[in-house]
Amino acid sequence: MKKRSDPGTSVGNTPAGDAPGGNAPAGKQALSERDALTVESLLGLGGQSARKSYYPELADKLEELEQERNRYKSIFEHAQHGIFQSRLDDGLSAANPALAKICGYTDPQHICQQVTNFAIDLLYHADEYPVLLEKLRLYGKLFGYETEFRRRDGSRVSVSMNVLLKQDEQGAMIEAFVQDITERKKAEAKLKQLNEELEQRVEERTHDLVSLNGKLVQEISERSAIEKELKVAKEAAEAANRSKDKYLAAASHDLLQPLNAARLLVSTLRERELEEGNDHLVERIHLALEGAEELLTDLLDISRLDQNAVQPDIMSFPLSYLFNALRVEFQPLAKETGIGLHLVETGIGVTSDTRLLMRILRNFMSNAFRYTGSGKILLGVRRRGDKVSIQVWDTGPGIPENRLQDIFREFQQLEEQQKGGKKGVGLGLAIVERIAQMLNHRISVLSNQGKGTMFSVEVPVSRARFQPVAKQSVTDYNSAMQGQKLLVIDNEESILVSMEALLEQWNCEVSLAASEAEAIQVCIDNNFKPDLIVADFHLDGNATGVEAITGLRKHLGADLPAIIITADRSQESRRLFREHQLPVLNKPVKPGKLRALLSHLLD
Repeated sequence: MKKRSDPGTSVGNTPAGDAPGGNAPAGKQALSERDALTVESLLGLGGQSARKSYYPELADKLEELEQERNRYKSIFEHAQHGIFQSRLDDGLSAANPALAKICGYTDPQHICQQVTNFAIDLLYHADEYPVLLEKLRLYGKLFGYETEFRRRDGSRVSVSMNVLLKQDEQGAMIEAFVQDITERKKAEAKLKQLNEELEQRVEERTHDLVSLNGKLVQEISERSAIEKELKVAKEAAEAANRSKDKYLAAASHDLLQPLNAARLLVSTLRERELEEGNDHLVERIHLALEGAEELLTDLLDISRLDQNAVQPDIMSFPLSYLFNALRVEFQPLAKETGIGLHLVETGIGVTSDTRLLMRILRNFMSNAFRYTGSGKILLGVRRRGDKVSIQVWDTGPGIPENRLQDIFREFQQLEEQQKGGKKGVGLGLAIVERIAQMLNHRISVLSNQGKGTMFSVEVPVSRARFQPVAKQSVTDYNSAMQGQKLLVIDNEESILVSMEALLEQWNCEVSLAASEAEAIQVCIDNNFKPDLIVADFHLDGNATGVEAITGLRKHLGADLPAIIITADRSQESRRLFREHQLPVLNKPVKPGKLRALLSHLLD
C-alpha cells in the first residue's frame, strides 16, 4: 500500500503549479496531488471536513480488512490439507502446520528453513519437477496431481496436489494444496496385491477346472459307453423276459390243462361216498394238486405283476357280492376242518377292482385256514370315514413280532405253524402286497402270538347305494342247479370227461362238444337247448370260446348265459371278455367258484 498523504494537506486546493512547501518540483508535485486524489477518491474523502467525517468509516473498513486477514490466516494455519507457496527454483516462502506434519517437520518455520529448493528438497523424484513445471506453464493449474514428497527423515509420503502458477511483482510462484494419500495408496497397493493373488487363484482354479472338466468329459464318455452297454443289456433282458413270459404262458397253459382235469376229477371224488381208506388217498391227491395249482398260479401272477401286465379295472360294487362268493368257496373247507366260519353281513359298497380285491381277500382267507388248527375265522368290515377296512380274523397261533414284515417277502412262510399238511410256497402275501400297491390300498397286519392274527385291506367307500346280496349256502347253489342243462365246449378230452363227472354229480344234465360246429350239431341231433354254456377260450384251429358262444346264441336265437374258462390271463383277453360281458374262471378251476358262478347265472 502506498504511503498515506498528510491528512492536514488539501490536495484538491493546491494550485497545479505549486509544490507543498514551495520548493517541490512541478512533476513530483503533480504526481503527489494525483496520488492523494486517487486515495481520497477511493476512500470517499474530499476536503478536510470530509476526511474528518469519514474517519470512523475508514477505521471500520480497516478493522474489517484486519478481521478478514485474520480469518484467512486462521484457515491457513488450521487447514487439514497442507498449503504452501514457493518461488520457481527456490525454497518455500510459506507453509502451514498441516504441510509440516505431512512432511515430518515440527512447524511451518522449520520446513521453510529446511526446504531451500522445492524440486530437490521436497519432491522425492527431482527429475519430475521439469514435467510438473511444463504442465503448469501449459495449463496454469493442475488438479489431483499425484506425486511423492520427501519427509524430514528421508522417507517418502504419497500426496495429491491442486497446484496453481501465479505471477506477482517478484515473478512466477507456485501455490499448492496438498492431501496425504498414503493410506489410500497402501489400500490400492493391497487391493492390487489381492487382485493379483485373486487372478492367480482364478488361474489356478481355472487350470483345476479345465483338468476336472477333462476328467468329467472322460467320465461322461465312459458313462455313455456304459449306458449304451446297459441299454443293450436291458433290451436283451427285456427280450428275455418277454420270451420267458411267452414261454411261461405257453407252458402254464399246457400244465394247467391236465391239472385242471385232475382237480375236477378229484373234486368229484371228494364229494362221493368212497370205500374205507380211499377217501384218505383222494384227500392226499387233492392237497398235492392244490399245492401245485397254487404254486403255478402264484408264479404266473407275480410274473405278470412284475411286468406291469396287470391293469386294474376300477368300479363300484357291493362288498356282499365278494363275501357271498367267499362264503360258498370256503364253507366246504370250514365244514371239513371243523373251523367256525362267520362272515358279517354288510350293505357297504366299495370302489376297487373286483377280481384283484377278491384275490387279496382269498389269500387272507386261505392263510387263515392254513394256519388255524381249531377255533374260528371271521370276515368283517369296519367303516373309517371315507374308507372301509375289510378284516380277516383267525384264532391261529399268531405271528412273532419280528416276522411281521418278513411274511410279505417272496418265499417267506411260517412252515412250523401250518396245519393239516397243507403248505404254500410263500408267494401269496408278496402278490397281495403288489396288488395293494397297484390299487393304492393299505395292507395291515396285527397279531397276538398264541391267540390269533388279523389281516386287513383298506378300500375307498363308494357313494353308490347297493342292496345286500342275498346270502346263499352250498345247499342253495345245489338246488339252483338241479336239472339244469349245461353245454360244455373244450378241445381237451380229459377236461370234457372231468367237467361231465363233476356237473352230473351236481345233478345237471350235461352235453359235451369240442368245437362250435360240434356243439351246434349236438343241439340239433339231441334237440338239446342248453340253459348255460361253459366254453374253453382256446379251441382248435385258432378258434375261441367267445366265437363259439356267439355262434350258438345266434343259432339258438337266445342270449344264453355263458362262462369262459381259460389259462390266458392277458389284458387283451380280459378286455375281450368284458366287451362280450362274459364272466371268466381261470384254470385250474376251483369247483367251489364254478358252482357259485353257475348257480348265480342260472338263478
